[in-house]
Amino acid sequence: MARILGGITTSHIPAVGNAIANELQDDPYWKPFFAGYPKVHDWLADTKPDIVINIYNDHGLGFFLDKMPTFAIGAAHEYRNEDEGWGIPQLDPFPGAPEMSWHIIEGMVEDEFDITSCQELAVDHGFVVPMQLFWPGAPHHPDMPRAIPISANTVQHPIPTLNRALNFGKSLRRAVESFPEDLKVVVLGTGGLSHQLDGERAGFINKEFDRYCMDKIVHDPEALTKISRHELVRQAGAQGTEFLMWMMMRGALGDDVTEVTRNYHIPISNTGAGTMLLECGG
Repeated sequence: MARILGGITTSHIPAVGNAIANELQDDPYWKPFFAGYPKVHDWLADTKPDIVINIYNDHGLGFFLDKMPTFAIGAAHEYRNEDEGWGIPQLDPFPGAPEMSWHIIEGMVEDEFDITSCQELAVDHGFVVPMQLFWPGAPHHPDMPRAIPISANTVQHPIPTLNRALNFGKSLRRAVESFPEDLKVVVLGTGGLSHQLDGERAGFINKEFDRYCMDKIVHDPEALTKISRHELVRQAGAQGTEFLMWMMMRGALGDDVTEVTRNYHIPISNTGAGTMLLECGG
């Protein structure tokens, strides 16, 4: 039976991809951000997951406003990296895990989630930057796990509620744990935290709300489901809706989790950047 080892959160802003490409990890601007990752690297080196489920949001590369699935799951043998306009160097394809992907899709549809299945899927910075942050040199890191991308709609309203996102993760957990092969799985919840890139509130960051979300998501994620979609936009900014992907990840971890490490830093590219590692118990 497959088992979920834990979940990791991270921002996925494209400027991070350029910082990695230009080796700016020790630059004074970037160092406090990259300081949040060594403990995660150590944990991944110790646990060596076989599969990474990367929950991200597409930024107009695979999907656009005219056709935006609420939840899409990749079921390809590999995932091509393409740049949607930020000038990030293109990486080699990431290996997929189609057998587990189809098992998850079947299980979640049986659980009454409507899933868009993608047998081809180009992936942008939302997927690629987290992979580079957690497995430096990806996709050529020696311990690189096979990947299953899950894209959530955080752009075209109506977006999912935080309650729906948490329940998605719970269904995802059931599907993973029913997979018959003995595989170790880690789940990434990417994006955010608070940020707004346009309009009258461009540059908006809500540190207090970010801290609240990081505290509650560990042992009381249900409390966060009381936040409406309108309130999420008000408190976190128009692009802070990406927090719902953190909730999808958290739902997949079960009730018993231990916080291993966290880091919070602002501002990075006008974004409240949060990194957390939550390990599943028992």
